[in-house]
Amino acid sequence: MSLGELVVREPEYGSGERAVPIQNHGDVKYIRITDFDDDGIVPGNEFATVEHVEDRYRLANDDVLFARSGATAGKTFIYSPDIGPGIFAGYCIRFQFDKERVLPKFIYFYTKTNRYHAWVRSIQRPSGQPNINKEEFKSFSVPLPPLPVQQEMVGEMELARESRRRKLDEADALLSGLDAFLLNRLGLTLPDEQARSSFAVKLSQIDGPINPERYRALKLERSITGAVIDTVADILEVKVCPSTIRPNEEWDWIRIDDLENRPLDVTSIRTERGSEIEGTFFAVRENDILLARLGPTILNQKIVLCPKTERQTVASSEFLVLRCKKGWHPVTVLWTFRTSIYRDLIYSKGRGATPSRYRVSREDFGKLPFPQIDSKEQDSLAEVINERLDQVRRLREEAAREWEAAKAHFEARLLAEESVK
Repeated sequence: MSLGELVVREPEYGSGERAVPIQNHGDVKYIRITDFDDDGIVPGNEFATVEHVEDRYRLANDDVLFARSGATAGKTFIYSPDIGPGIFAGYCIRFQFDKERVLPKFIYFYTKTNRYHAWVRSIQRPSGQPNINKEEFKSFSVPLPPLPVQQEMVGEMELARESRRRKLDEADALLSGLDAFLLNRLGLTLPDEQARSSFAVKLSQIDGPINPERYRALKLERSITGAVIDTVADILEVKVCPSTIRPNEEWDWIRIDDLENRPLDVTSIRTERGSEIEGTFFAVRENDILLARLGPTILNQKIVLCPKTERQTVASSEFLVLRCKKGWHPVTVLWTFRTSIYRDLIYSKGRGATPSRYRVSREDFGKLPFPQIDSKEQDSLAEVINERLDQVRRLREEAAREWEAAKAHFEARLLAEESVK
């Protein structure tokens, strides 16, 4: 049966209102395709709202949203009131299903199957950006077992999703705990901080743009400089010269967009021909630290070690490429940069009038203080970090494997139900 035959009202496109920052806790949330992924609202997501809320776009329990445009066309979201009152944006299409015939969660979980994704790939038009319109979504055919069977299948998927979330939460807790562990071992203490828009500084302290973010870092620096210190330039080579890209030569290419927020490692290595790469890139090697230097990417802690590759590897010039000098362990150095102190400290050293232009320069980065850590302590820290990262990877892999198995079982059961009919 098609989706269009299972709705209680005509599916509709969302609001075209401009998103504005949320001011109060009770503001209506503006659900956009960037707010959700394959498993619901993105962790740590910052919602927006709108100035004028039209009631026609208010979401009700079990409304299913289909993303209609862009690289994620076909992505789905099921609304629950526990996230607060919400409306949906124009790049989404809302379907409200007849619950006496089909469970909305059954449709939602069906959109996680390989069969659905194959349909999305076959139907979307590769124009300027892929899109699927309302009529095309309405035409999508869904196998429809009896309601008790739907309920049983939904229950199995919810149990599998809950198990997946528990494992992912455990992995995230292990990862987040590294911050307190490292700060404690390094003897660094976060200063008490209150949101302030003005600071008093001495003339001698002014070495760049005058803004609160830059001078808020003075407290952070004092938390490090209370002990014997080095500077980043003492312990690392901050690479300068981009490599020359030669035509018709294949490279392993590392881009900022290939990294998740706070990645454990490089999530995607691309193979490209030199003639197809635009701009300048750094030649990098195994165990170089790649630190994304754009404002938002610093806050998202996109910092990784370059992996071992068989071919020449290049990285985007929007990374700072850092190579440890003798006596410094790259794992310990990298994860020190990932602590909350260094996240804020590195960000505070950026310059730029707008977020897209906000960058940390090689020179400013090299002036940052860095705690002295003897080689034995570096090795000990690296061992603990690597053990914890192995646990994180194992939990994430188990979660992914179990979820894929649950989706495959859901799809296989649907096929079995169809064959019985």
